[in-house]
Amino acid sequence: MLNSASQIDKVLIDQYPEQDRKPRLLVVDDQPINIQMLYQIFGADYQVFMATSAEQALAMCQKILPDLILLDIVMPEMDGFAVCSQLKAEAETAKIPVIFLTALNDAQQETHGLELGAVDFISKPVNPAVVRARVKTQLMLKQQTDLLHQLVFLDGLTGVYNRRYFDQQLEIELARSLRTGDPLSLIMFDIDYFKRYNDHYGHLAGDECLRKIALALKGHLRRPADLLARYGGEEFVCILSETSFEAAMELAIGMEQRVRALQIAHLGSEMSPNVTISLGVTGRSGEAPCTVAALLAKADAQLYRAKAAGRGRVCGEQIA
Repeated sequence: MLNSASQIDKVLIDQYPEQDRKPRLLVVDDQPINIQMLYQIFGADYQVFMATSAEQALAMCQKILPDLILLDIVMPEMDGFAVCSQLKAEAETAKIPVIFLTALNDAQQETHGLELGAVDFISKPVNPAVVRARVKTQLMLKQQTDLLHQLVFLDGLTGVYNRRYFDQQLEIELARSLRTGDPLSLIMFDIDYFKRYNDHYGHLAGDECLRKIALALKGHLRRPADLLARYGGEEFVCILSETSFEAAMELAIGMEQRVRALQIAHLGSEMSPNVTISLGVTGRSGEAPCTVAALLAKADAQLYRAKAAGRGRVCGEQIA
């Protein structure tokens, strides 16, 4: 069965591991018969979503972030060129490959579409074997690009995302939260008395400690969309999209317990024989105005509060 915008509003696509899910295709065409034909071509191998208008297509792109878009050009109200331009202007959707499917057979139109950022231009009526091969090629290229992009944004020591990627994604996720009204939460934490750990056990042991904690807490996150990054030194941050403050507090408590359960000896700690972490949590509800600076400042203040209260604990405050 095809997936329409109304059918997916409450579906969490990210409940499935990224490596296990089928690629998501969004087919945009105001003629249902064309959508049905493309579904027959791709339905067995991909998740196929449909939109019959430009407005619906733009809304679905924000909701599901498809891996590739098959986009008709001639549509009422807003044509495919305008849709493509708007997608390429938004940071969240700019990297989604767009293939134009159209009955127009004009070199100028094709040139215009490619100049807007489309990756291919296929004339109707489509040849099933040709369109299947071209889609497969573009998805392979996107997968390779995504992998290289990911490697650039990984912290070399811990294997989680680095500060540069965190800064980029927090901007994107906050913009999405402000636009959709979905909650957004942030957890900031660091390792208690880590300088003393390095002084006592040595920097190689300190590096191994960072790796163990990063791996354990990355595994503790509940959804692929939850992002863990190394903020600097022994400090880490988590971006939790579509997550309430209360749910983030619950997750943070579990993270603190998870680190204790590792039982990494720490003779330099004043509050535990093992390594512990202190965590600060904040978040915005769907109504609260917010900025990136405000989110970071609030999370940092709550982390400071946790450390001042004795460390090895979670403190949090929601942005009103």
